[in-house]
Amino acid sequence: MDKFTVHSGLVAPLDRENVDTDAIIPKQFLKSIKRTGFGPNLFDEWRYKDVGEPGMDNSKRPLNPDFVLNQQRYQSASILLARRNFGCGSSREHAPWALTQYGFRAVIAPSFADIFFNNCYKNGLLPVVLSEQQVDQLFNETNAFSGYQLTIDLDKQVVLTPSGQGYEFDIAPFRKYCMLNGFDDIGLTLRHADKIKAFEAERVAKMPWLNNRLVG
Repeated sequence: MDKFTVHSGLVAPLDRENVDTDAIIPKQFLKSIKRTGFGPNLFDEWRYKDVGEPGMDNSKRPLNPDFVLNQQRYQSASILLARRNFGCGSSREHAPWALTQYGFRAVIAPSFADIFFNNCYKNGLLPVVLSEQQVDQLFNETNAFSGYQLTIDLDKQVVLTPSGQGYEFDIAPFRKYCMLNGFDDIGLTLRHADKIKAFEAERVAKMPWLNNRLVG
């Protein structure tokens, strides 16, 4: 996955509490076994006026002009601002896939559902927890100023506003290490690829019968 060090980006405000994973990526899109292509169907039931199905040409579907991601001022947003308990509901990993494939690198909220929170780190999406008061202030500023951007410095663990105001956030040291270096679970394992290969070669040399294959 991509490293997360310092990211500056346009903010999109999703002013709703308890946004569940079925709203983030509806259940009909879970039929796909691929890990790509979910971005166009992010928040599908809110973005479009019709019912979406896998394989549809989204460019021809009627958009809901009132939904935040369809508004011109929030096009190309890469930081999502949300309310408490974001990502509740089912444990589908497709939710962070859809958010990252749409273009989001971070979500800022007062709280997240636990499983969604963990899945974000596995997919290079940074979940930032700030206080309700701080999130309220960011909503006010995002709504007041077109083109409002934030800078998130993961190493310093701070969210910086255009005025220079800084909001510090917590992150577990191991998760921080993985995000800074772009390590998902597979990437962590591949750091030891040489040792794994050496172990396998030694095992086969000592116990060659383990390399036998049954012929049916």
